[in-house]
Amino acid sequence: MHAYSSDLYRYATWLGNSRETAEDLVQETFMRAWKSLDSLREPRAARGWLVTILRREHARQFAGSCAEGMRLDHVDPERFTAFPYRDHADVLAMRRALAELAADYREPLLLQVIGGYSCEEVGGMLGLTAGAVMTRLSRARQKLRRCLTGRAQVSRKAVGPR
Repeated sequence: MHAYSSDLYRYATWLGNSRETAEDLVQETFMRAWKSLDSLREPRAARGWLVTILRREHARQFAGSCAEGMRLDHVDPERFTAFPYRDHADVLAMRRALAELAADYREPLLLQVIGGYSCEEVGGMLGLTAGAVMTRLSRARQKLRRCLTGRAQVSRKAVGPR
């Protein structure tokens, strides 16, 4: 629990978009893991196993609830002060761009970037091959780049030339 709680909390925060939701997800994840501990065959796979439980719990809690996990109207910019962004507008632009990505692209990207998992590990969690994960990651990054570049150009036009 101590070894993986911060990783799970960080990932749950991105999924749930609030501290309270993240805490609930992580707590429920550990409770479900404890109940089914005998199903963990390989202790070295505990991290991926816990992330899979967390993802399923998030889906179970928020299935059909208007994408509660990515509600942008309740973003707390203060949570992101540790990240090297120029300002809170950058953080919000990134969150909006991530929210616009289809879940098939967003999940592998978050698992790799936030969770630090390899393509093979992400594939195991999502039931995909490593090649499929690499394809989705590439497409996710392309879509994010286009979305963020488009926003920057629109905002420059609105402000005028520098």
